[in-house]
Amino acid sequence: MRRVLIIGPCGSGKSTLARELAPRMGLPLVHMDQLGWQAGWVETEKAELNARLADAVAQEEWLIEGNYGSTLAPRLARADTVIYLDFPIRLCLARLIRRIATHRGQSRPDMPEGCPERFDLAFFWYVLNWNTGPRVRTEAKLATYGGTVIRLRHPQMLAQWREANHLG
Repeated sequence: MRRVLIIGPCGSGKSTLARELAPRMGLPLVHMDQLGWQAGWVETEKAELNARLADAVAQEEWLIEGNYGSTLAPRLARADTVIYLDFPIRLCLARLIRRIATHRGQSRPDMPEGCPERFDLAFFWYVLNWNTGPRVRTEAKLATYGGTVIRLRHPQMLAQWREANHLG
């Protein structure tokens, strides 16, 4: 595994897992949220996002975490492995609430400075509807992917996978 994607619903733990795995695997870490946002919760222009992502995926080794469905195709084209945290949405929503309570008013480590954690109803709605929208689009893109997909459906499966691969 030299070019790894970590994807899954918001709140599944992609950023946390990436921060733990990247140094253990010796891979440079790229957070899609750091590419996609600027201070003040300003979205990065699409052309700039695509250019920044192209620079990242052109490297020989990386671990990229995040969904950003519109950028999944170029990442899949270069990735050798996808770790898909396919966790229940109830769990992800509970984790989002905990994340907001823990980091409220502060920028998380996987976000650019100036993007303090906050409650966003539209974001919660997006996660609540993951299974009928983003999941469908993600699954369609994964269906044509030729690399390895490690689909983990619950935190216990993740723990077992990490232990089996000496990554825990």
